[in-house]
Formats: sequence, structure tokens, C-alpha cells
Amino acid sequence: MDRQTTLAFVLIGFILVIWLYYNSPQPTENQPKQTSELVEKEKSDVKENKIVKNSENSVKVETDSLTIKQNKERIITIESDLLRIELSTYGGNIHKYFLKDYNTWYFDDLPENTPWYKKYVQLINFDRGNELDLSFITKKGKLVETSKLEFQLANKSNYYRINGNDSLTLVFTFQFDDTRSLQKIFKFYGDSYRSKFDIKFNKMSDYINGENYDITWNNGINFVELDATQEATYATGNAYTGGELFTTEIPSVGEKKQKTINGNIEWVGVKNKYFGFILDPIKDYNNGGAFFESKKSVNKYGEKVYNKISFKVPIKNLDNHTDSFYFFGGPLQYDMLIDYEKNYESMVDFGSFFGIKLLIRPISEYFLLPLFTFLHSFIPNYGIVIIIFSLLIKILLHPLTDKSFKSMKKMQLLQPEITAIKQKFANDQQRIQKETMALYSKYGVNPAGGCLPMLFQMPILFALFAFFKVVVELRQQPFFGWINNLSEPDVIVKLPFSIPFLGIDQISGLAVLLGVTMFLQQKMTMKDPSQKALVYIMPIMFTFMFMSFSSGLNLYYLMFNIFSIIQQYWVNKTGIQKLEPVDPKTKKKGLMQKMMEAAEQSQKVRAAQIAKSKKK
Repeated sequence: MDRQTTLAFVLIGFILVIWLYYNSPQPTENQPKQTSELVEKEKSDVKENKIVKNSENSVKVETDSLTIKQNKERIITIESDLLRIELSTYGGNIHKYFLKDYNTWYFDDLPENTPWYKKYVQLINFDRGNELDLSFITKKGKLVETSKLEFQLANKSNYYRINGNDSLTLVFTFQFDDTRSLQKIFKFYGDSYRSKFDIKFNKMSDYINGENYDITWNNGINFVELDATQEATYATGNAYTGGELFTTEIPSVGEKKQKTINGNIEWVGVKNKYFGFILDPIKDYNNGGAFFESKKSVNKYGEKVYNKISFKVPIKNLDNHTDSFYFFGGPLQYDMLIDYEKNYESMVDFGSFFGIKLLIRPISEYFLLPLFTFLHSFIPNYGIVIIIFSLLIKILLHPLTDKSFKSMKKMQLLQPEITAIKQKFANDQQRIQKETMALYSKYGVNPAGGCLPMLFQMPILFALFAFFKVVVELRQQPFFGWINNLSEPDVIVKLPFSIPFLGIDQISGLAVLLGVTMFLQQKMTMKDPSQKALVYIMPIMFTFMFMSFSSGLNLYYLMFNIFSIIQQYWVNKTGIQKLEPVDPKTKKKGLMQKMMEAAEQSQKVRAAQIAKSKKK
């Protein structure tokens, strides 16, 4: 390859490196095994499909003593096919929220006598408080937060099991006095991640002041992955409004970022890398709004981001008033979310190219994900799915890569003549450029023909990069051997130190193999002795870059490189072996040639102007 082509490849590589660095997870120390303080399962009889009626048995307390809790906290456990949820009578709030199809990252290391449900992912930061709180201002100017109130529940059982199409309704009631009351009504379904949540006010018009009350989610989502710092980059608050998804910005450590949105909001939510909660009002609130607050802290486990959301609900007549919501809590699985037909799927973060999502997201939504899902429908092992997936992507990009490889082959064949030109006109750079372009024109070679097809591939490659980082289907999925989790790096060696400037303290087997394939590719294409260093620099740089990436992503790029090497070998062996001059009558001027001719003409005009000025 000549200098211009090499510079073009280096520029593409530089853009890719900057983008990878911009999107790569920050290396962090391994987190110690985390344990959670979980309440023991209540010893009570299982009741199937129990429907609980509204309760009139509630504790009467004085207005000035609302926060006095007179009884021990009750934890009511609801277990469905998908969930295990714990509700508390303190606040009538969600205490814990387990996903039964998703395990914690440390479940293999739990003691044998650990309660079976502790292996599940649990999404509530219960040590910071329960969730789904209500708050409002009374006529006397008193702030009431339901998290500080003791609600009553009529049923006596503390455990319920629902299956399939069964449903369960629980009514938590707080009685302000003989006539005024507030009820939080939950309805759960046996086969769904989405529940129904109602708020009912009785005779409260002369008690609540102002034009709205708030439903608040205080502490984001519990961090459930090994690398908390990487997970924090996906921890956001969200609101869907005006046909677009609003996403909070990730703050710096110790920083607090706030945002208020007014008007009609279709729904609000919080998320981390793979899971999320959504509060979706069944009717529109044109005078509603939402307040967001994000803050980041750091501890021995890494960085953590906590997102608070307050959803503003307008109020009018509260004598007998009910507000109804859908409440989703579960995995951010695109196909499942889109079935709700409420734009929940917009919470799946398919990445961006330097902040531009419009270019990347459609590729993932309408091509990569459907293809990936189709392959898994008959191939159970996701590692094999990724291999077949990479082969299909390689076939799709074949016209571009084939043109690129053939162009590079032509450049290799021209290399001896280009070297001879450089030696012959060593002291005349302008003449070297002129003779080189004449050589390209003679044989119909486009010096940019090798890099332009690569440039056209970049949106797909960037989409793939983000795609493999966020699809929940890959979480904790094994392949074979040491690759036991396609969503995490495949660590084969843990270093006793961190490499200076790089922050790398582990060796990924697939990243090393990926570097080897990149070296072989560079060796097959780089024939100019003056660019020999690039054969080693690029593979080494990318090997270190990919050490912290997921094994699923590295497996894809490894297989893509192997297929590229096979394609390059085939082109080298069966393709053009000798260049023939192009008939001047049939050839057309390419863009590069036109640019060079324009530059040459400009130089001639400039030289004439200089000569004319000297005569004067």
C-alpha cells in the first residue's frame, strides 16, 4: 500500500480506537462477594389465586402523629411464575423484587444452606428504603410521605403463590380518621412482569393542599452485576414524552444532576444494564410532569449511580378518586417490551456513534436483533449462535469486503513500481505524486478503494459492538470450556498487578486470539517495508483494548476476523496476479484522480503567480 492508502487505513483505525475508548468499560478491581440481608420466608400456608377485598379494619391515629408505627412490620410475599415480590406494611411499598429467571453473579458461591430464592437477581435497594412512595402537602402545610406510615392489610397470610392466568389483589389502607383514608392497591399476575397499581383517595379533598401529589421512586435499581462501574454507565432515569425517550445524564462522582419535565408524560422509568422498572399511567395527565435527580458515589465495589424519580399526578376531587397505573419490573428484553405496545422497548440502549443514535439504533432494532432471535429459535447455544451470526454478517458484507480485498491486492502488485518511482524522484515530492497518479490511472487502480468499503461497514460494526453489550439474552450464558459467561470477559489469567496506564489486571483468552488474527490480517495486507511497524502496533493495541470487553463481543470479532482471513487468502490465491493497463477509451476518471488533477492545476497556477511576481 502507498502512503495515502495507509494514512486512510490509519485514520479509520484511529476513529475506531477513539470510539472504542469512548464506549469501553473502565477497568475496575474485582468486587468481593456481595451478600444481602434478606428476610426469611414467612411460615404460612400457600393460598392460590387469593383475591383480597378492601379493608375497613384500619388503625385510627391523630393527624399530628401520622408517623407513629404501632405494630411490627409485616412482609407479604407474592410468588408468581416469574417473580418473587415482598411488600411491606410500612408505607405499603415494595420491599424486595426478585426475578426468578435471572441469577445473581455470585450464586455459584453461595453456601449450600442458603435459601433458594437468594440466588435470584433482586432489584430494590432496600437498605436505602422501600420503593413506590407517595407524598403530598396537607392543608396545614405538613409534608406526608407514605413511607413513614403504617398501612393495614386485612388478610392474615404473609405468603401467596399465583400461577399462569391467576391474579392476586392486595389492598393496603391507611386511615387518617373516621372518614378519610388512602389506599394502595396492587394486582399481580401469575405469568407477567407487568402489574396493576391503583391509588385511591377517600374524602381527602379538604385534607390535601395543592394541585398534585407525587409518586416517588427514590433509589434507582440495585446493582446486580460483577462490574458495578460498567453497570453504572447504564443506570439512568427515563421518561417517554412527545414520542421520544428522555434519559438522565450520568453525573460525576459526588455530583448531583437534576431535571424537571412538565406536561404530558406517557411513562417514567429507571434502568440499569439489563433490567428496569416502568410506571405507566393508564390515562393521560396533561398537567402532569416529573422530577429527576441523579447522583454518583463510589465505594469498594466500584461506582454506583442512584436515580430518583418523582412523577407528578394532578388532583381535582379527592372525595372518591382513583388513579390507575401499569407497573412493569423485569428484564429489558426487546421482543417482550415491544409486545406491550407502549414504547417500553425504547429503554433498551443500543448505543450510539459519538452520541448519534439515529444511525445505530435502526440497524440493531430491524436487522441485528431479528436475525439473532431467529438463529436462537433453533440453536440453543448462544456461542454457536454468535459464530453463525458472524458468518452471516460476513456474507452480507462480502460485496464491500471483496472489493476492498481486491483493491488492496492491486495495490500490492503496484508496490514495486511505486517504490521505484520514490527512489527515482526522491528529491521531488510533486513529481512522485504525479507519477504515482499516472501509474494508478494506467492500471485503473483507486488508492482509496481498499478503505472506502471499510468506512461503509463502520455503522454495522459499531451497532454490533453495542448490541452484544446490552442484549439480556447473553447474560450468564455459557459457550464452552473457560467461556462460561458471554456477557463478561473470559478471564484465563488474573494478574497480581495492574498494567500501568492501561489499568488492565486480567488476560482474556478471546482477546489474545483476536489479536493473533489481527496480526495475520495485517501480515497478509501490509507489504510496504516502511509500514512494517503497523503490523505489530495495531494488533497489540486492539488486544489490550478488548481485554475488558464481553466474551460474546470478542467471540464475534474473532470469528469475523477468521472468516476475513479465509476470504483474503482466497482472493490472493485466485484473484488477479498481474495488472494489465486499462484501455484509455473505456476508463473513467475516478474521484481521487479528479482531486489530484485539480490539486496539480492549482499548483501550476500558484507557481505561475509566484514567477510573475518575481519578474515585477
